[in-house]
Amino acid sequence: MYVPPAFAEQDRARLQDLIAAFPLGLLITAGPGGAMANALPFLLVQDGDKTLLRAHLARANPQLAELGASPQVLVVFQPGDAYVSPDLYPSKAEHGRVVPTWNYAMVQVRGPARLDDSLDFLRPQIEALTTQQEAARARPWAVSDAPDRFIAAQMRGIVGLEIEVQQIEGKLKLSQNRNETDRAGVRNGMIAEGEPLARLMPDPQARHFHLPNTTIWKV
Repeated sequence: MYVPPAFAEQDRARLQDLIAAFPLGLLITAGPGGAMANALPFLLVQDGDKTLLRAHLARANPQLAELGASPQVLVVFQPGDAYVSPDLYPSKAEHGRVVPTWNYAMVQVRGPARLDDSLDFLRPQIEALTTQQEAARARPWAVSDAPDRFIAAQMRGIVGLEIEVQQIEGKLKLSQNRNETDRAGVRNGMIAEGEPLARLMPDPQARHFHLPNTTIWKV
């Protein structure tokens, strides 16, 4: 990933918070069948000194064969993006030397993947992922709310996936290359337009954000 210094995010805890808050990642493999990508919801897990991503795929998914043949993978998380109009820069009125751009947040994870279709892996994985996503609801749904035989049948149709996080890289392109007045203009403009990416720009410095209810599961 091309990451100019102004946009590099090297705080690992902050990147893990982004993954926990926006868990839908793009799983990318480069096996014998060529490049392949599928979107999967991931669970970030801390197991001793290892950080893991866990998910599951449909047993019919052809990417399973690619993972078996070439287990090194790339997972891309993109928490948000937004078009930035030159009209959002106060400096436009001063000198007019502004052009459109696109702001976004991205986290990329690399590491080896392994497959596991055992009930000992699948049941905890789907329960933990469900609990994480249902936690904020007034009446959270639990896997145990469905009939056991139905859940057992569903699990026979999936295969578990675990990726050891060996490399994590972040890029937060949030107008850090603009002056403080322009950064504030972009943030305020996004808020006025109802753009969710504004939550990652709580101050003109664009270097700190707050993501409530994020959780990294520990085993």
